Amino acid sequence: MSKKTVNVALIGQAFMGRAHSNGWSQVGRFFDPPLSPVLHTFCARHGESLQSFAARWGWKKAETDWRAVCADPDVDLVDIGTPNHLHRPMAEAALAAGKAVACEKPLAGTLDDARRMRDAARRAGAKTFVWYCYRRCPAVALAHQLVKAGRIGKVRHVRAVYLQSWADESVPLAWRFDRKRAGSGSHGDLNAHIVDMTRFVTGEEIVEVSGAIAETFIRRRRRMVGAAAGGLAEGLAGSGKTGRVTVDDAVLFLARFSGGAVASFEATRMATGNLNRHGFEINGTKGALRFNFERMMELDYFDATADRAVRGWTTIYCQQGGHPYAGAWWPAAHAIGYEHTFTNMAYDILCALAGNAPVAPLPDFEDAYQTQRVLEAALRAARERRAVPLSEVR
Repeated sequence: MSKKTVNVALIGQAFMGRAHSNGWSQVGRFFDPPLSPVLHTFCARHGESLQSFAARWGWKKAETDWRAVCADPDVDLVDIGTPNHLHRPMAEAALAAGKAVACEKPLAGTLDDARRMRDAARRAGAKTFVWYCYRRCPAVALAHQLVKAGRIGKVRHVRAVYLQSWADESVPLAWRFDRKRAGSGSHGDLNAHIVDMTRFVTGEEIVEVSGAIAETFIRRRRRMVGAAAGGLAEGLAGSGKTGRVTVDDAVLFLARFSGGAVASFEATRMATGNLNRHGFEINGTKGALRFNFERMMELDYFDATADRAVRGWTTIYCQQGGHPYAGAWWPAAHAIGYEHTFTNMAYDILCALAGNAPVAPLPDFEDAYQTQRVLEAALRAARERRAVPLSEVR
């Protein structure tokens, strides 16, 4: 008997459009999901490239009107991969039409939009998902399992960084540098990931933010013209005119977790020499864990209960039997990469839609709203130069 299907509609064409398309198209080839995804409709603004994108990635239909996509009775799941300011209206429309919704991170550009999305999901009673894809790295999912099993004891100290270096003076004024469309800069783009990862791995919530610093190093950039103005920042040409950058280039802050651990977070697009280095070190009473995405298949584990003569950091290569997601891919030491995290998440989404347990917990709108509260608290702490308890941020 053939499997039941899920008709997926994707809104958004650029970087995330490709990443999501690849995930949906590959999931049935490597996993055995309980539901089969159908790449039903692809939607984007730019008609001149719409058909070629749809054909390349295997979408059956192409559309330029996202409202029509959200209202289409044949669509079961709306996947939103657009700039942040569009997340709320699209999600609200899809939820009102009875769809399940998957949305890129952060949940929204502003706390108010995120709250409204969470409330819309509550009213609809629909299943929602947010693409915090780094939870789907086998090493990060394993770290979550180890902490939950008590292998590092009580968490005391968390350090997390997300370091990039692409946004130098040559990069023009794309949407990522515009507060109205992005909400924030490196903070919402990068800190969002490491806040989510550390919440996921520790199983705890952040209850206070303090010591925050936000800085914009390049305050004006060359304006972009035409269709390119809505695209990715990397590799695009700009005009001779300049415009003001209205988001941060770097945000650093301190935090406290609900279990008593102290933490530091650092996100920047100005860390020369770092392309996409992000991860964490989590120290507990019985051990510690360390992860660096630039070595994404590796998780470092320190067992403080071992005999002192043999105590030290152990590197676990997370692509062997028993490691999360590993069985769907290649033999041991045949590495997977960034794009596989989207396929892993597509599998987990299909499991959740079928009522089955995913490999690792999925962030929904409720969960992602908690990360949005932390992001907002850090911006307030930087602006007001004070500690901000999360009880103030609702």
